[in-house]
Amino acid sequence: MLYQRSSQLFAEAEKVIPGGVNSPVRAFKAVGGTPIFVQRAKGAYMYDEDGNRLIDYINSWGPMILGHAFEPVVQAVIEKAKLGTSFGMPTELETQIAALAVSMVPNIDKIRFVNSGTEACMSAVRLARGYTKKDKIIKFAGCYHGHSDSFLIQAGSGAVTFGSPNSPGVTAGTAKDTLLAKYNDLESVKILIEANKNEIATIIVEPVAGNMGCIPPNNGFLEGLRQLCTDNGILLIFDEVMTGFRLARGGVQELLNVDADIICFGKVIGGGLPVGAFAARAEIMDYLAPLGPVYQAGTLSGNPLAMAAGLAMLQALNNDAAIFERLEEKTAYLHKGIDAVLKANNVVYTINRIGSMISVHFDATPVVDFKTAANGDNETFKKFFHGLLQEGIYIAPSAYETWFITDALTYEDLDFTIRAIDKVSKTF
Repeated sequence: MLYQRSSQLFAEAEKVIPGGVNSPVRAFKAVGGTPIFVQRAKGAYMYDEDGNRLIDYINSWGPMILGHAFEPVVQAVIEKAKLGTSFGMPTELETQIAALAVSMVPNIDKIRFVNSGTEACMSAVRLARGYTKKDKIIKFAGCYHGHSDSFLIQAGSGAVTFGSPNSPGVTAGTAKDTLLAKYNDLESVKILIEANKNEIATIIVEPVAGNMGCIPPNNGFLEGLRQLCTDNGILLIFDEVMTGFRLARGGVQELLNVDADIICFGKVIGGGLPVGAFAARAEIMDYLAPLGPVYQAGTLSGNPLAMAAGLAMLQALNNDAAIFERLEEKTAYLHKGIDAVLKANNVVYTINRIGSMISVHFDATPVVDFKTAANGDNETFKKFFHGLLQEGIYIAPSAYETWFITDALTYEDLDFTIRAIDKVSKTF
């Protein structure tokens, strides 16, 4: 495939945008080459500026669960835009999507909408600190909760890709209140709690990690976190920015039957527009201004275009009883096919999967945390990425990312992908 137009556009972008991209995960620094510039997308496919069609396995990093340019979402945005794009005042639409979200997700009474997953997680931690009147938080090495200062202490995803998980600009004062545990390791959490008695406000976790590849929780891990939080007066935050409304109608809480105290949302809840949200029981949410002392605000929070897109998306998911079963079946089919061809070609690999999230790691060791995720053969991944790109398949340009399956993918698309992986893996 030729990428002449993308190369030209990237050269122009580099002159006026740092690194030529507005988010580091879009760069090709980890794999080499030039980022692909997209012109349009529909269903399971993206079309770049050179006219190439790509089967899409990032789906805007998760939200396109029903495919690009999903007609009900598009129409909802068009009709709402005709009435105005932003008011800075309440709208009925905000209440409608809030009521629907609360009805779909267990264990929440109220929800507040913000503009991104980063903002949702940042606000959730502030709320937890205000509610508990404690300062310290526990997060897990390799989990990514956005680029707020408190979280850039061994973050995953883009931060790991660039080899600087402790970002310059994060002060020592901020870093001292963020304690690091190992994902899927309850003992590491117990040690931190014991060493910081009555100082920890919250534990924040991706209940299914998605920023060091897809890493499901080990049996008992989330249940153990829940018990530790209950026993020690700590609030448990599930960062479901990736998993909320994707792995189940009610997210991981429903899927694995574990209740968090605060849940963060993004991605799917906006139908592809910039949206985040955080939710909890009324007693916790009522600590937020204007009812309570914890301040959080945003001029564009509850933006009518984002609310219209999100409502259309949640209605579609809520009204389709079989959607999550279909997604899981397609992901399992892809898993089985990839497993077969990599094995046949004597490739060393591990595949992780849960629901409609899947990742391929080029190492035989089970991938259960940040350390084991980092063991993968990045040189093989580079060949894998560029080989698939030449075959017309787009996966994330980083070995530390999840693939997201969309319902718009057909079994013909999945078979094409499996054949392409077979072809590419013969060149390793």
